[in-house]
Amino acid sequence: MREEANDRAEMVNQILFGEHYKVIEKRAKWLKVRLNHDAYEGWICRKQHLEITKSHFLRLSEEIQHYNYNLIDALMTANGEMIPIGLGSCLPLYDGEYCLVNSAKFQFEGGHKPSLIHTKKDFVDTGFMYLHAPYLWGGRTPMGIDCSGLTQMAYRLNGRAIPRDASQQIKLGSTLSFIEEAEPGDLAFFDDAEGAIVHVGIILENNQILHASGKVRIDSIDQQGIFNKDLGEHTHKLRLIKQLF
Repeated sequence: MREEANDRAEMVNQILFGEHYKVIEKRAKWLKVRLNHDAYEGWICRKQHLEITKSHFLRLSEEIQHYNYNLIDALMTANGEMIPIGLGSCLPLYDGEYCLVNSAKFQFEGGHKPSLIHTKKDFVDTGFMYLHAPYLWGGRTPMGIDCSGLTQMAYRLNGRAIPRDASQQIKLGSTLSFIEEAEPGDLAFFDDAEGAIVHVGIILENNQILHASGKVRIDSIDQQGIFNKDLGEHTHKLRLIKQLF
């Protein structure tokens, strides 16, 4: 998803396989879309667009979603063609063997996880699946992910829908006064010199944090912020710790 209808425009997000959206504006080569799961908007190339029926869209919105839970896996079409999908990709209307897109069936036999409500420990365990993934602005996969993409996916794969950006995520939940009050799975938010929220990470045990900065990594956190052990200095200034659920 790009910020503007242009191949050179900034990538602001990624749509993973099986996620559905509404088209809200059309141009010759481009479509502006709004994702159904978090209402995020951006431009995609028409060549990557697949139109589905209204009834199929509604079914996708209402039924329990299943996600691929392997780092990389594949679907098989009726013609025997393999479609690679990454961790966190949706499995539309998955019945334990087949996914359904309109009338087309795709076979899937890999690991999956239903979007049922899970525990905070699951948020942490899922976040660790992205450990060492390279940082990518707008990314949401182990091939490249940004800080809020990491937190959103860790929650999303465990039945908790949160917004895409850190500046949106910070508006949820209740504020904690001290790091000692936080539980593994809570989120810590960080601001810049102007007070804008620019970073987010997942609180771990023993005053540590999982976050995407250069790569998905583990660092120490204190009341001042994140202490990068490799650089030997604080790199992000703590603003708030939030307990979302």
